[in-house]
Amino acid sequence: MTKFVRTSYFLICSLLSLVAYSQSEVEIVIIGGGAGGTSAGIQAARMGAKVQIIEKTAWLGGMLTAAGVSAIDGNHKMPSGIWGEFRQKLYDHYGGPKAVATGWVSHTLFEPSVGMAILTEMANLDNLDVEYQAKFDSVEKLDGKWLVQYKKKGKSFSTEASILIDATETGELLPLVGANFRLGMDSKADTGEKEAPESANSIVQDLTYVAILKDVGDEKNRKGLVRRPKDYNPNAYACACKREGGEMFGSVADCDQMLTYGKLPNDKYMINWPNCGNDFFVDWPEMTQAQQEEALKQAKDFTQGFVYYIQNDLGYNNLRLANEFPTKDSFPMIPYHREGRRAKGKTFLVVDHLERPYDFKLYRTGVAVGDYPIDHHHDKNSDTPKIEFINIKVPSYSIPMGSLIPEQVDNFLVSDKNIGVSNIVNGTTRLQPVVLGIGQAAGTIAAIAVKEQKNTSEVSIRKVQQALLESRAFIMPFVDVPPDDKAFGAMQRIGATGILQGYGIPYKWANETWFYPERIVSEFELKKGLLPLYPKLKNEHVSGVGVTPQFLAISLNKIDSEITLDVIREIWGSEGIGTPFSASLQLDRRTVSVLIDKLLNPFGLEVDFHGNFN
Repeated sequence: MTKFVRTSYFLICSLLSLVAYSQSEVEIVIIGGGAGGTSAGIQAARMGAKVQIIEKTAWLGGMLTAAGVSAIDGNHKMPSGIWGEFRQKLYDHYGGPKAVATGWVSHTLFEPSVGMAILTEMANLDNLDVEYQAKFDSVEKLDGKWLVQYKKKGKSFSTEASILIDATETGELLPLVGANFRLGMDSKADTGEKEAPESANSIVQDLTYVAILKDVGDEKNRKGLVRRPKDYNPNAYACACKREGGEMFGSVADCDQMLTYGKLPNDKYMINWPNCGNDFFVDWPEMTQAQQEEALKQAKDFTQGFVYYIQNDLGYNNLRLANEFPTKDSFPMIPYHREGRRAKGKTFLVVDHLERPYDFKLYRTGVAVGDYPIDHHHDKNSDTPKIEFINIKVPSYSIPMGSLIPEQVDNFLVSDKNIGVSNIVNGTTRLQPVVLGIGQAAGTIAAIAVKEQKNTSEVSIRKVQQALLESRAFIMPFVDVPPDDKAFGAMQRIGATGILQGYGIPYKWANETWFYPERIVSEFELKKGLLPLYPKLKNEHVSGVGVTPQFLAISLNKIDSEITLDVIREIWGSEGIGTPFSASLQLDRRTVSVLIDKLLNPFGLEVDFHGNFN
């Protein structure tokens, strides 16, 4: 074959390959319509980008819905952005907060089908295309564009986009696009975490095939009672109602209390029980695709065994599999993966950053927040190195923007459990409202990159944060600064500069960071906060008394000569500060935030991925 014939042959094959695929072109393509992918798609589309989500199931929502994990863990006091909007729609549907506080594991529980319907409604946007029951075949980059080929109902399709987002449950795209990633438990040497094991391994957390049961009362028919699995062993579930002590749940008094853990509205029960329940270890990183499918079938069978145990050995034959999912066996469409591959991002979030945020600077780059304790599930794998995860105490935290941006691959983002965090930190960042926030942040980064025709790693962190604030999303985890506070944006921005810091505490199962908006700011505190940004204040004399407008006028005039007491009085009026103006009034943290935000605009000073001011 001559060189000309060979070239012509390959050209014709390439053209035929393209013809075989129905093609579309968008600006952002998201693979995975789970919690992170759905949130990313909604946010990017709302910001004007043309977006496509490729989702392998018939539902949006992933772990929230298709996996049946419909009891929200964490962020109850931080209804950030799309998470807060989703929760409000649940309140509207069921009749308020009390109507969804049906189980003791969570403040917010709902039927997966209802959650799916809400997310579908939220995603009903003109410039957001969702391809359901679509499985991607390949991902490659050609001439600076991403080309994704996928199959749907036996037909082949392709999509071209400027930006690709991996929102899969296990970080499936990372190895395919050449992105570096971590998998399993990190070593102490890699993370610097004193709690990490000496040697790394590929062990991932147990997964769970959830079941949703419905209380049918006194019905005598056998419909909905599961069959006894082939390898059923009741001893595997024998201690499900006997959890003794421990900080996690205290103790479980009886089987009724075990079941009401995940009680949903309308007399349904989420069966996602960690102790002698339906957690199941699958070593999927070491398996072929066929082996994974067989192992997941075994995981589902194990849950079926737990349901059989509940119905027969425990005597709850009034509880039957609910018709919650569009599946033949009434089980969820996918398992609940707690962990996957984690990108090596521009930043690497480890336990030390969570424990002592102000010893570092990453908090300045926050784009999502979380408050759940570090919680890992390893009971079903005896080879797992023992780490007392529950004894790792952290306050609430921010996730840095750099953890969403893989370090080597341009115009590629991660937006689910696959962000740049350590294995230990994944035990808190994996929770549903956090992942919704991660997705919203990823969608924001992508939309700004499209609008400004920039690489995703070149997008301004401050622009992303401001867009999130305008969407009522938190960038700092202040539990006492709700989005409907008129000064929400100002306090969040000043908090993200470090001028006024929060006070974090580990607190049971909802860690907290408080801003204390009503607390008086001392001259010393304000100078300490301003000095890293404005070194001109180095020789400014201060005391421990409260900051006043007069003090602000004199001190800030050294930074900007146009700042006077009259200017402060004018801002006082225009911002609607409720207290009557007085030059000698001692100011609280809310008022100081508003005034500093307007007078100096310190949030306008750019920061790099590590939180250093540019």
